[in-house]
Amino acid sequence: MKLETDITNRSVPNSVALETTLPALGLPPGEGLPFSVELNGIIRGEGAEPCAIGVLGGTPIVGMTDEELGAMLDGRPVEKANTANLGALLHRNADAATTVSTTMELATAAGVRTFATGGIGGVHRGFGEHLDISADLMALARFPLAVVASGTKSLLDVTATREALESLGVPCVGFGTDRFPAFYLRENPDAESLLDARFDDAEDLADFVAFECARTGRGVLVCNPIPEPDEIARTDWDGWLGEAQRRTTGTAGRDITPAVLGALHEISGGATLRSNLALVRSNARLAARLAVRIAATLSR
Repeated sequence: MKLETDITNRSVPNSVALETTLPALGLPPGEGLPFSVELNGIIRGEGAEPCAIGVLGGTPIVGMTDEELGAMLDGRPVEKANTANLGALLHRNADAATTVSTTMELATAAGVRTFATGGIGGVHRGFGEHLDISADLMALARFPLAVVASGTKSLLDVTATREALESLGVPCVGFGTDRFPAFYLRENPDAESLLDARFDDAEDLADFVAFECARTGRGVLVCNPIPEPDEIARTDWDGWLGEAQRRTTGTAGRDITPAVLGALHEISGGATLRSNLALVRSNARLAARLAVRIAATLSR
C-alpha cells in the first residue's frame, strides 16, 4: 500500500518549473521534445535552470531529463493530471503530464518558486448554467510561487476569471501592463480589467513576488502579455473561436479546452499554435529572470 509520495527532486534554487501537458498533449507528434529543448535553452540563457515536471510510473519527477521527457513523448498512453486526479494516477503507477495546477503542487513540494506557462485555466463561459472552473485558480490560492502567464486562455470568460482570482485573494500583477491579458490577445476582450499592480522592472517584480509569497503562502499571477508581433487580430480571433465552438458542440468537462484549442489550430491554419508557442517562450524568459533574482535574494 502506498502511504506517501516519493518525489524525484532535481530542482535547484533558481529553477523554473515547466508543465508537461503542452509538449505531451498539446503539440503535434514529434514537436514536443524539440520545443522543450528550446525552452530549456531560453531559460539557461538567462542564468536559470529549467525544471520540467511530470509523472513516470507513478513517481513525480521535478526536473525531468531529456531522456525522461522523451520517454513520456514516445507515443505511450499519457494521462492528464490535475490536482483532483493526481493521487489516483500516482496510486496506479501511471504516466502523466502535469497541468498548471499539478505543476504548482509538485513544484511547491520540491521548493521551486517560479513557474512559466502559457495561460492559466479559468472560469468557462456560460458558468451560470453549467459551473466549470479550472483547478488552476484554487491552486494559485494554495501554493506560494510566481506563475508567469499571458493571463487566461481567450476562449474562457476572461472577466469572470479575473474576478474569481480577486475573490480568492490571488494578486494579479502585470509586467509592462496595467490590464489583464487574454492569451492570444494583449488585453481582455470582454472588459478593461485592471491588475493589482504594474511592474516595469524585473528585479523589482521578483522582490515583490518573494515578499508576497512569504507573506501570504499564496501564489502570485504575473501577467506577461503576448509579444505584440505575435498577437492575433481581434476580428480573426472572434471568427475562429465561433467556428471552433460550433465544431466542438457537445464536448464537456476536461475535454473541452483541448478540443477547442485543437479546432482553433486547424481553423487558423496553425496561427493560434504559433502564437501559443511565442507567448510561452516570452514567459519562460521572464520567469528565468525572476528565478535568478529570487534565488539571489533568498540566499543572502
